[in-house]
This record gives sequence, structure tokens and C-alpha cells, in this order.
Amino acid sequence: MNTVIAFIVIFGALVFFHELGHLIFAKRAGILCREFAIGFGPKVFSFKKNETTYTIRLLPIGGFVRMAGEDPEMIEIKPGHRIGLLFNKSEEVQKIILNNKEKYPDSRIVEVERADIERELFIKGYEEGEDDSKLTTFPISKTAVLVENGVETQIAPFDRQFGSKTLGQRTMAIFAGPMMNFILAMVIFIILALFQGIPSNEPELGKLTPDGSALKAGLQEGDVVNSIEGSEVSTWQDVVEIIRKNPGNELNFSIVRDGESMEVPVTPVTQDVEGEKIGLIGVYNPVEKSPLKSLTYGVKETYFWTIEIFSMLGKLLTGQFSIDALSGPVGIYVSTDTVAKSGIFYLMKWAAILSINLGIMNLLPFPALDGGRLTFFAVEALRGKPIDKQKEGMVHFVGFALLMLLMLVVTWNDIQRFFL
Repeated sequence: MNTVIAFIVIFGALVFFHELGHLIFAKRAGILCREFAIGFGPKVFSFKKNETTYTIRLLPIGGFVRMAGEDPEMIEIKPGHRIGLLFNKSEEVQKIILNNKEKYPDSRIVEVERADIERELFIKGYEEGEDDSKLTTFPISKTAVLVENGVETQIAPFDRQFGSKTLGQRTMAIFAGPMMNFILAMVIFIILALFQGIPSNEPELGKLTPDGSALKAGLQEGDVVNSIEGSEVSTWQDVVEIIRKNPGNELNFSIVRDGESMEVPVTPVTQDVEGEKIGLIGVYNPVEKSPLKSLTYGVKETYFWTIEIFSMLGKLLTGQFSIDALSGPVGIYVSTDTVAKSGIFYLMKWAAILSINLGIMNLLPFPALDGGRLTFFAVEALRGKPIDKQKEGMVHFVGFALLMLLMLVVTWNDIQRFFL
């Protein structure tokens, strides 16, 4: 159960901050955001605040922000339609009732002659009960809603739609999702540095494990190592390399403790790591705590893991890794179970790495991903005009189908690897 909770919290946080990036920058650009969703499929929970409905959906495989203009907007109000109109204090149409008009006795019934609910914002028609020959124009409020089967949907004037914004605004609204994943990872690494300290490369002993040979031999946290078996050491890496190369061999540590020099013999235990026998004495590297250095550490760790993940992607593309090496939600769940046993700090680091991974995956120039959309924006910038929406939509549809197929293959591989 702890693993399930940890997985849900980590997954939820990664998707939440990713979609929050899209939401913040879309709203900053003035785009009407209809829905902010975590998950796909049927709604489990929802509430509405201002213009946006916030939902949690059944299938935990991602999330989305539904922006006005990305899908075909609204129902077209055609000539001859009979609709009900409710007005605000400024005598602008606030509600357009498409059916069940009898439930709105205060509405004014109008037979539509012409309507534009995107650009010019008006409805022109003949009002029932008035002079049938009098054609009246009714101005529409920018925040008006369409009411169909009792459900209200806010109209999206063209200047509130995604496609009306500048290329820079649209690019930022899409790029902000992956960007937030990198920022989240950076913040997690900074928090870890503040609580745990920043790893130091000084030849000084950090915390000792209770069952390690270092503690049994009499070494203590804070001991400064001058040499091992007569070989001078100047960094923590020097200490590690000598210990790893001498499994089972007694080593004489020359240390300084509280200003006093002493010799302590220690025998590293032997451990098999991927077929190689190495020595371990049960000592962590030293750490230092500094708020300023914690900020630098957060940036460096984010950069390091970004390069590592790109390197692994490169190996996958060049055939050094097979598709069987990829993991989906099942593999991530199993890995989360393993990491969770090591403690909250390891779990936080795991979440940071997953966040970077999610950011990078979304930036790949593949249809249906954020990177695919950014690629279309780049083409638009080069040719000076956007690509046809229908063609772009078809490319993204095919890309999404291929991604779902890949997800199924990876998930099946995970199930076979871990459970069969």
C-alpha cells in the first residue's frame, strides 16, 4: 500500500506540475482554458473555478489542458434555429439556450437570421411576440455561455482562442509543460541538499553504516584520511577507488581525528556488483550544508541527469539498447517499490529523475507530444504561415496512436519481466 501511495503521489505531482505549466502560460496569453485534467477517460472528480473545470480522470496515463480553439469550437447557430436568450445588466446576451427553452421562462425566444459567436459577437433575428418583420441585432457578451441539455459551455471569442495568439505565446504555452518538469526536479534537488547536505569530495568520512567494517574497525564520522596503505589520498574519490580495488584485503588507514594522527586497520567486505567483485567498508561520503551551494547543487544535478537521460536515448537510437530496456508505468511502479524501501530522500531523488525524464520525453519531436507541436511551430516560423490545421491534426492523431501502441508493447514487456 505504501508503494501504491508513493506511486500515485509521484505520478500525480509530475503530471500536475507539467500541466500547470501549460495552464499558467496559456492563461497569461489570454487563452480560455476549458479544462485542467489529471488522467484520461471518465471523470472521477471535478470542480469549476472561474472559467476552468479541474478534473481527475480514471486512467492514470497523463493529463491535459483543454484550450479553446484547439478543437472545433462550439455548436454552429444556423439561420432558422429558434433559441432562447437571457441578458445581463448591459443588455448583452449572457446565455444562449439551444434546447429545453421551456425551462427558462424569462428567456426571449428568437428565430435566428444570422449569428457570429466568435468574431463579431452578435445574433441577428426575429424576436417572438414582437413585430415579426423587425430584424433585431443582439450583442453577445464575451463571457456568454451556450446552454444545451442544461449544460453550460462558455463561448470562446477568437481573441481567447489558442490559434489567435502570437507564435511566441503559443510556443511558450506548449513549452511550459516540460519546462515545469525541469524546474520541479531542480526544486527537489535543492530541498534534498538543504536537508541532507551537499556531497563533498574531501577525504573525510561521512556517516557510517551500523553493520559496516569501518565502524567495527573503530573509524568514526569526521575522521580525515591522509593515506591508505601508504598511498596518499587527497579526495573522497581516491578513498573510494582504493577500497573498491581491495575486497577482502586488510588496509591500513592513516587518519587524523581531533588533531591527533592514528593508524586504523580496516578490511573491506567483498560484494559482487554486476559480475565484478568490489570492496566496501560501509561509509558514506562527507556532506556540507549551505543554502547558496544548495541552489548550485540543484542546477548541477538537473543538468547531470538531463545529460544522462539524453545519453541513454542516444544508445537506444543507435541500437545499443533494445526496446525491451524501456519501462512503462508497470516498470516505474516496480522501481518505485524498490526505491521506497530505501527511504523518503531516495524516493524524492527518484521523483526528480522521473520528472526530468518526463520533460525530455515530451520535448522529443514526435507527433502528439509537446515536442511534436513545437516542431510544427518551428516550421511555421520558417515558412511564415501555419500548417493546415486538418493536416497537423491528422499527423498528431497518427502519432498518438503509435504512442499508445508503444505503451502497450512496453507495458506487456514489463508484465512479462516482473510478474510472469
